[in-house]
Amino acid sequence: GYPVSHSASPQLHQPALDAFGIAATYVRLEVRPGEVREAFVTMRRLGFIGCNVTVPHKFEAMEACDAVSEQARVLGAVNTIVFGENGTTGHNTDGPGFEQAIREAFGFLPGEVHTLILGAGGGAGQAIATQCALARPARLTLVNRSVGKIETLAERLRIISPETEITAISFSDAGLADHCHSADLLVQTTSLGLEPGDPQVIPDHCLLERHCAYDTIYQPPETPFLASARRIGCRTDNGLSLLTHQGA
Repeated sequence: GYPVSHSASPQLHQPALDAFGIAATYVRLEVRPGEVREAFVTMRRLGFIGCNVTVPHKFEAMEACDAVSEQARVLGAVNTIVFGENGTTGHNTDGPGFEQAIREAFGFLPGEVHTLILGAGGGAGQAIATQCALARPARLTLVNRSVGKIETLAERLRIISPETEITAISFSDAGLADHCHSADLLVQTTSLGLEPGDPQVIPDHCLLERHCAYDTIYQPPETPFLASARRIGCRTDNGLSLLTHQGA
């Protein structure tokens, strides 16, 4: 990832490897954008058996794979890489992990509510949006800085779930607050909140007490988005549950 120092994945995977007596070490590697393919070549040469991919590499990593699983192809991004004898294969566990995390946090599945995804154009955002569409909800709203990027995603999702009303808007859309107010679950998938001093993703007036607010970031445990949601009275959860379920 880039950055990757915040990742708690080693604390999740290393004890599991040790518990099963697998002689492997799970480490963090900082790889700059544009260098993922080169990193894969180097890792294979050094004897790595695979890796996980996080922000912002989930698209670049997919392009660097020789093959991708059906799940990854449908979700449109990869987060898990296997270096096998026949090449590099990409998988995606974000979608199913997200579904389990939401059920654990709020007691419902994404297909049962109107979900609004903030930052739907990123790797995690696209995977989560696709997982929501696969669950055939009545409504799904995608928000991104660039609308063009998510219009393409929206068209793909309408094919997956023709019965779902899918809306794609930008963060600057005059109707952003109305779209947020009509949703039940707000999911924050941008990188805003990773660094101290990061701005709020959406204004506080977009949030209602009845909302469930989920942030895919888990370090820090409470981002500006979750802090605002908590103050307003929303039910909240962070990405540690997603990390756990996608990792498992």
